[in-house]
Amino acid sequence: MKVEALVETAPFPECETTRASAQQVFLVRHGETDRSLSGHRTGVSDENPLTEHARHTARGWGPVLARERFALVLTSPLGRARTTCTLAGLGDLAETDWDLREWDYGEYEGLTANEIQARELGWILFRDGCPHGDSPEAVSTRVDRVIDRVRATKGHVALFAHGHVFQVLAARWLGLPAFAGHHFLLDTATLNILSYDNGIPAIKRWNAPLGPPAEETLEDA
Repeated sequence: MKVEALVETAPFPECETTRASAQQVFLVRHGETDRSLSGHRTGVSDENPLTEHARHTARGWGPVLARERFALVLTSPLGRARTTCTLAGLGDLAETDWDLREWDYGEYEGLTANEIQARELGWILFRDGCPHGDSPEAVSTRVDRVIDRVRATKGHVALFAHGHVFQVLAARWLGLPAFAGHHFLLDTATLNILSYDNGIPAIKRWNAPLGPPAEETLEDA
């Protein structure tokens, strides 16, 4: 398939190149939970708190993120993202944005990948969605609203949310369809930076864990 066929009418910025190039969007995926460690899907369920290790890691983001001045901080309404935001020191600045909630897995909530494949062989989340849950189109519509909000903001932005919704957000940031999110693998407790290259949406850093690589990224930004 040609690249041109993948690129949709994208939410590309309608702003001056100098402004677009300056903005950095920090995506912080929350840390591990008991369910994520066991491989069980956790979407909109809010009965899945962070492990103590994840809480420790979230506190470690504080000094890293404190180096930046954020014009806007948004967090998913789900507890594991909100707790990460608070422990990272940005809770007082954060607004809850329901469009950042994780993919609703519907009937597949709480199942492992193998259990889902046993029900629907060949199933791919970013193509097929979930029965009685979110479709790729629904998640794409949600993250497009987030992107519009981000691009209307003058200055850096921090977002706290979840793996699969962030994968779709990265794809849509580049003007790709939701299915392309399948290619942006994302671990727990990672920092990601979206930005621009000469006014064109780009990814500056992806899937960076807490540590020197992430810290050096901020210093070079």
